[in-house]
Amino acid sequence: MNNRDTATIGLVALGDEELLALIVRRQEAALGALYDRYGRLVYTIALRITGDRETAEEVAQDVFQNVWQAAGSFQPGLGAFSSWLLGITRHRAIDATRSKRERARSREQPLDLDWPIADDAGLESEVAQRILRDTVRAALGELPPAQRLAIELAYYGGMTRAEIAETLGEPLGTIKTRLRLGLLKLRDLLNPLQE
Repeated sequence: MNNRDTATIGLVALGDEELLALIVRRQEAALGALYDRYGRLVYTIALRITGDRETAEEVAQDVFQNVWQAAGSFQPGLGAFSSWLLGITRHRAIDATRSKRERARSREQPLDLDWPIADDAGLESEVAQRILRDTVRAALGELPPAQRLAIELAYYGGMTRAEIAETLGEPLGTIKTRLRLGLLKLRDLLNPLQE
């Protein structure tokens, strides 16, 4: 085993905030260790929000670039590093989705009324799915941030309650409560869809 391998193993054993302190001092290996620890989760959440693999990869790269540039802005007293990182992920993914939508709108052509419109049940189903997805995203946006993050990690990230608690550095009971309260509020917000 060479010195580089030994140094990498040493970084893996460090906590998130210790790695962040090394990133502030511009040690690239520390960023690599954080990427190894959180890269898959960041990508998964970005993919769930954007619905596009290429965009999710760009978001993940952007998130870790942001960590490299803004590591000094993390304030440990306000929450866990993982919450800060996943908050950045969520915001970057939403921004990427909005940007993608704007680019698509700029390429739209005016509707030609002489153009025949296909009567396709598949198209109607796709439109209904998009409306439902947008409605659920809007409802998620109305939840308190801690509840929204727990729900996104559970449903979009595929994490168990115990994994969420470990990732966020919170007690398991707190995560269970956030999930329960968040799901109850979502039910109330989405209840008009069933009527």
